[in-house]
Amino acid sequence: MNDVTYNARIITDIAQVGQTAWNGLQPAPSSRDYHPFTDYQFLHALEQSGCAQPETGWSPCHIAIEDAGGILLAAAPLYAKSHSQGEYVFDHGWADALERAGLPYYPKFQCAVPFTPANGPRLIGNDINARRALISATVQLCGAQEASGVHATFLNDDDRALFDEAGFLMRQDRQFHFINQGFENFDDFLAALTSRKRKNLRKERAKAQDGVTIKRLRGDDLKPEHWDAFYQFYLDTSQRKWGRPYLNRAFFDLINQTFATQTLLVLAYEGGTPIAGALNFIGGDTLYGRHWGALVHKPFLHFELCYYQAIDAALELGLSRVEAGAQGEHKLARGYEPVVTHSAHYLAHPGLRDAVDNYLKRERRAVEYDAAVLANHTPFKADMT
Repeated sequence: MNDVTYNARIITDIAQVGQTAWNGLQPAPSSRDYHPFTDYQFLHALEQSGCAQPETGWSPCHIAIEDAGGILLAAAPLYAKSHSQGEYVFDHGWADALERAGLPYYPKFQCAVPFTPANGPRLIGNDINARRALISATVQLCGAQEASGVHATFLNDDDRALFDEAGFLMRQDRQFHFINQGFENFDDFLAALTSRKRKNLRKERAKAQDGVTIKRLRGDDLKPEHWDAFYQFYLDTSQRKWGRPYLNRAFFDLINQTFATQTLLVLAYEGGTPIAGALNFIGGDTLYGRHWGALVHKPFLHFELCYYQAIDAALELGLSRVEAGAQGEHKLARGYEPVVTHSAHYLAHPGLRDAVDNYLKRERRAVEYDAAVLANHTPFKADMT
C-alpha cells in the first residue's frame, strides 16, 4: 500500500525547478536511456529564447510532483495551447467539430516537447505512483482551467501504458526510423541492401557529394558562423513549409552555449561556402534528425545530409537507431523502416470523446495495416527482414 503524500505544483518557468532537480529525475547523458529533448537545457532554451512562451501559444505550466517534504519525485513538460501548431499529431478536425457545436477547443494542454516529433518520456521520474499522480494532476488542471483536454504525444512504451491505464484515448501514427541490425559501419549497411537498392543509393550519394565538402560538427567545433549559416537554411525551409519559423536565432545560440555536446550539425560546402545543413541531436542510443535547409538546389543533397550522413554518424557513435522526424515515405527506400508511434488524449466533452474514440479505433487499424504493408517494401535483402 502506498501511503506517500503527493503534492502537485504548477511550474510556469522551468528555471523555477533548476537543472539539478529536473535532470536528477532522468538518466544522465552517459546512459543508453538518455533522451535529449527532456533535458533541462533543451527545454530551458525553448523558454529562454521565447520560442515556447504565451506569445507563441505555448504557455509553460509544467507539473511537478513533490513529497510532503518538498522533494521533487516526478515532473512532466506541459503547455497550455491556444492553437494546434508545432505538435505533429493533428487534431484540427477535433477542434472544428467542437467549435461547430458552439464550444471552445482552446485552451488545451499539451504534454510534449514543443516542435519536436521525437519519441521519449513525458512522465519523468522513477516513482511510478508519482508518475501516475502527474497524469491525475493534468486532468485536474484541465478541469480547473476549463480546457478542452490533455494531449500527450510521442510516448515511450512505459508512459503509454500509464496513460492507457488512466483511461486516455490511445492514438497511433507512424514514422520511419533507421534501425541498426548489427552494422558496424556504412559499408555493412550497404551490404545488407538488395543489389538494385545498393546501386541506387551509391548513385544518389555520388551525385549529392559531387563538388561538395561535407562536415559533421559537434561540441567545441560548433562556432557562431556555423549557426549563422544554418539559421538561414532553417528559415528557408520553415517559411516554405508552414509560413513562419517555430525557432528563433536565440534558441540556436543557447543550444550552442549549453547543449553543444548533444548536438550534431552537418553542413555542406561548395567552394568554401556553406550551402545546406541538417541538425541532429544525440541521445543515449538514438540520433534524432530535426531540421534541414538549403539555399542551393542540388540533386539528392537532402537525402545525403538528412538520411545517409545520419546513418553514418549513428554507426560511428555506436547508436542503435536514427529517428529522422515526421512523415516521409521516401525514407523507406533509404533504409528507414516504418515504426508505429503513440499518443494519448483526454477530452473533457463526453460527446467529442465518444466520437473521437470511435474514429481512433478505425484509424489505429489503418495505421497498423499501413505499417505492415510498408514493412514489406524495405530495401533490405530477404534474410535481413
